[in-house]
Amino acid sequence: MAEIMASKRRCPETIDRANLNDTVAPYPAAQKGCQMQSTSAPSAAANKTAKVISWSLRGLAAAAFLAAGGAKLAGVPMMIAIFDQIGAGQWFRVFTGAVEVAGAIALLVPATAAFGALLLAVTMVFAVLTHLFVIGGSPVPAILLLLITGTIAWLHRRTFATILDALR
Repeated sequence: MAEIMASKRRCPETIDRANLNDTVAPYPAAQKGCQMQSTSAPSAAANKTAKVISWSLRGLAAAAFLAAGGAKLAGVPMMIAIFDQIGAGQWFRVFTGAVEVAGAIALLVPATAAFGALLLAVTMVFAVLTHLFVIGGSPVPAILLLLITGTIAWLHRRTFATILDALR
């Protein structure tokens, strides 16, 4: 019986909690004589679910933006016509394509996913506004991509907090 009681009083030195950027941060145990586990089943499962959702959304968005950005950079006639209608010039088509391809690549790198998502979400805000007020047509695809990239940025919000803290 004494052996069981002694084993219940042991606490780990640190508690490992993984975040969405695939890193593990150590947290000190609360106090001696406590009963703590390195990770709890609900938080570990929730963390794994968040990672799966993040990777799925990032893969989907990266594929969409690589295709759209590649079409803009390749000078697909439909893209040339759309950017003629916008009236900002073809340089804007090339710039937009480069932003979309760079953002898509950033989504696939865990360390830059938050910034890629934010860049692409802002791009989609302007795409929605362009559809509504300049060229017409349905803004629904741009809205869906805005929701996806906004969700990715929100899932990786700790990255922004970490960088802002480091800048202070």
